[in-house]
Amino acid sequence: MWRSTTQAFSNPANQLPEVWRRPEYCHVLTDHWPLRRLCLTTDRLVLRQPTEEELALVADLAASGVHLPGERPFLTPWTDLAPAERALWVMQQHWASRGSWAPDDWSLGLAVFRDEIPVGQVYLGARQFAVLREVRTSSWLGLAHHGQGYGTEARTALLHLAFAELGAEAALSEVFQDNHGSQAVSRKLGYRPDGISRDVLHGEPVISDRLRLTRADWQGHAVQVEGLEQCRSFFGGQ
Repeated sequence: MWRSTTQAFSNPANQLPEVWRRPEYCHVLTDHWPLRRLCLTTDRLVLRQPTEEELALVADLAASGVHLPGERPFLTPWTDLAPAERALWVMQQHWASRGSWAPDDWSLGLAVFRDEIPVGQVYLGARQFAVLREVRTSSWLGLAHHGQGYGTEARTALLHLAFAELGAEAALSEVFQDNHGSQAVSRKLGYRPDGISRDVLHGEPVISDRLRLTRADWQGHAVQVEGLEQCRSFFGGQ
């Protein structure tokens, strides 16, 4: 009965029925969501899914500023929100990407840590990856952490996961033509022009450069990957 189940879960663990204390029932979050075990480590950075407490710190980082006033680096203008709303948006996007995950349509959100302190967030996403073998990347850094090479290093880790570990054939990105920082990162990593996109932002047309990095142009870097085998099936590619 539902009532007896609810009452049982409200009891301390040592009062649970014996059957629920058997090893086959003793699961933790990572047994059901092994993506929490996935970790990418570079020379200076660690990329992994944050705990709920760490997600709050990532949200606080976004609330404190992601770019200089007057800049418009994102098509979705979430950075125009008030600080508290901006923090909430970051948390909701993280939860949404987890809740909507499917092997043929996924978006992997990872917090970027330097010495256990969050400096930003990155996303690696794909649709029909098993067929198309293409991924998309996006990222942001707290304003205080700009200009230190973290954006390049974090994207290098994502590209290693995509190409070396998941078997991607191409990585795609769309960048506003006046977003010079992101443009520089893409050029440095070997992306080539792949046309333009026209969209509407604040009622005005904006133009983005479509950029593509192929497996042939990708240059690998040393990245340590942990926890992938437990969640490989989540990516739908193999």
